[in-house]
Amino acid sequence: MKSAATASFTIVALALFGALYVGAKTVISVDDVQSIRVDLDLSHVARRVDERFLSVAIDASLITEEKFMNLLKQSIRYTILLTELLWTSPHLRIQCSEPNKTKHTAQIKNAELLLKYCESRQYVMSWELGNEPNSYEKKAGIRVDGYQLGQDFVHLHQILQQSAVYNSTGLYGPDVSQPRDHRRDLLTGFLETGAKAITACTWHHYYVNGRDTSLEDFLDPEVLDTLATKINEVLEIVESASPGKKVWLGETSSAYGGGAVGLSDTFVAGFMWLDKLGLAAKLGLDVVIRQVLIGSGTYHLVDDNLDPLPDYWLSLLYKRLVGPEVLKAEVNMNSGPKKPIRVYLHCTNRKSTHYRPGAVTLFALNLNKNEVTVILPDHMANSTIEAFVLQSAEAGEQSLYSRSVKLNGQVLRMVDDRTLPLLKGRELPPGEHIKLPGFSFAFYVLIEAQAAVCK
Repeated sequence: MKSAATASFTIVALALFGALYVGAKTVISVDDVQSIRVDLDLSHVARRVDERFLSVAIDASLITEEKFMNLLKQSIRYTILLTELLWTSPHLRIQCSEPNKTKHTAQIKNAELLLKYCESRQYVMSWELGNEPNSYEKKAGIRVDGYQLGQDFVHLHQILQQSAVYNSTGLYGPDVSQPRDHRRDLLTGFLETGAKAITACTWHHYYVNGRDTSLEDFLDPEVLDTLATKINEVLEIVESASPGKKVWLGETSSAYGGGAVGLSDTFVAGFMWLDKLGLAAKLGLDVVIRQVLIGSGTYHLVDDNLDPLPDYWLSLLYKRLVGPEVLKAEVNMNSGPKKPIRVYLHCTNRKSTHYRPGAVTLFALNLNKNEVTVILPDHMANSTIEAFVLQSAEAGEQSLYSRSVKLNGQVLRMVDDRTLPLLKGRELPPGEHIKLPGFSFAFYVLIEAQAAVCK
């Protein structure tokens, strides 16, 4: 059984959790902005995402690394870090492997053996079939036909329906890379035959190539805006083939190829990550799965010593403060095609019982080096605001490359192996304008917003 499973399958574990000074050589060419006005619409919920919206992948390859697994088994810290990010218990997704030269009937037999094994262990899980099928031609000399892939998903769905344990489990796919050329055709063909078999359509997105990117890319509004184009392309394809089908970003981070060394695990990566969360929810994606909690590449949330990196703290604040209800927020400013100040608005997470019903959370990014004053609508000016401002823990030319972060001026680090620091906001008195420092991002809880749709 063991050899059959390992020959044709990879187990991918996903921990689902919700709402975890630039020098002369790196000058960002966006106009300086001193103040902006932000319009907030609290009258209706524009979209509602899954409560597991912000999720994170755990690299299955760690299972084969004895030293690493021993570390995790013995570490209370790892358990604490993971638990803090969970909406519910960890949930497994089994990912059937890429096609190879073995016979199709043998692969089906292996799938059935794996299914029986998982049933015997009563694992709670959902299923996938392959990963980035658009890449099989390069990796295995096999050009995948989307129409046939969809039929394969239907076959797997039929197998699952015969299971006493997994007859109502989720099936996700096709996990295609961001659409272009063959990938678009593959996705379209897949949905024509396989849409009825899947719970949600999954695809992958990375902004840049990790081998030839730069700090400027991580702060460039035009680079960030490319995500909207890709999201809209995928949503259009899915809506045309299967109206109403949920769409998940099944794997994502800043840079493909394992991340960008010296960038993807530093403070500057937070601009891409937070903007992706805001834009994905705003445009209608249901779940975003971050690559990866720990292990492979340089885009992980926790380092090899189990110390949280900047994006971990950002994700944790997002989970605590941001609810699934998406509201409308718009910046009024004349900045041309580039938008150095970006804002998003949600109902405040209702599981954060510290806040009153009707509270909303505004989160904002400042891609500029100068501080910006954020002016809210008159009817919100008298609301007490709790501010959570994240900045690099370092000053000077290398600040954006820091692997540490400050919250309201205090460096965030574990108190001990069992204890996370208090993530305390700073209360702004009614009427005080929001000050968003240069090269920072922040969450602002408008405690007295009294948004009826958030009660």
